[in-house]
Amino acid sequence: MDDNKTALVLGATGGIGGAVARRLLAGGWQVRALVRDPARAGLMAGVRWIGGDALDRAAVVAAADGARLIVHAVNPPGYRDWSTLVLPMLDNTIAAARSSGARVLLPGNVYNYGAGAPQPLREDTSQQPSSRKGAIRVEMERRLRDAGVKALVVRAGDFFGPRSGNSWFSQGVITPGRPVRAVTNPGDAGVGHAWAYLPDVADTMVRLAEQEPRLGVFECFHFRGHWDADGSALLAAVRRVCGDESIKDRRLPWLALRLLSPFVTVFREMAEMRYLWRAPFELDNARLVRFLGAEPHTPLDEAIALTLDGLGCLPRPAAQPA
Repeated sequence: MDDNKTALVLGATGGIGGAVARRLLAGGWQVRALVRDPARAGLMAGVRWIGGDALDRAAVVAAADGARLIVHAVNPPGYRDWSTLVLPMLDNTIAAARSSGARVLLPGNVYNYGAGAPQPLREDTSQQPSSRKGAIRVEMERRLRDAGVKALVVRAGDFFGPRSGNSWFSQGVITPGRPVRAVTNPGDAGVGHAWAYLPDVADTMVRLAEQEPRLGVFECFHFRGHWDADGSALLAAVRRVCGDESIKDRRLPWLALRLLSPFVTVFREMAEMRYLWRAPFELDNARLVRFLGAEPHTPLDEAIALTLDGLGCLPRPAAQPA
């Protein structure tokens, strides 16, 4: 068995990249992270930070030299420039994987599936995207499959967690740094939604990566996470954690976002993905459970409490006098 436990993480300053990096470190891996400005990265102890850009092929190839795993968790911030940046960054990672022999770990999502996709979503469900970003996601996985490099895709719902970064939960559902007064629900009434607690997803990804001898050249697994069957479970958990039944349930003003879309890039990109909130996109994790025995799963209330605490939304205990 290959005992090399060196990983390169692209996107280590983001939500999923950071979560995977922390889980790798906890598992005894040597972790490198490519970052444009190491001095401003909010350095994570134990990580070897390397200055460089995911758009610079030579930098990615050099950083991956000798690595067994490349975590491709880098995305343009705020949904911007997907059409021009996402695929070139992935091509650089593929080149680095060819050079080093490493497996590429790609955090996947449900963008690949279009409106009306049969439920629940399995690994072999036909991918017919309804958006530009979905088409790019399909192309990313096609390139990984056709490149002949070892690849692992773990598909999950919307991320939340103590360091969820650029996510629907931390940017649209609640307001970080403030006590929770309302939960903004982007979904239509009664429509289910898949949520994925970041530490659980990261644990799943690393456990799978550590099963290298059992993995094929291209592997895909679906992570079920927390399935909110009618869109009410998340709000109820926030109310329980905060001990406040008066927390309001607000609907996202989609019409306002659409009207402002010509002027605000992020709103335009968010509006394009509305279909994901108008119909259920439930992930079937049967294959993952067969492979690992169980899916890592933090109870919802505990996950919400840790998330809200990490985002500065829960009161801190008063300091005790010395």
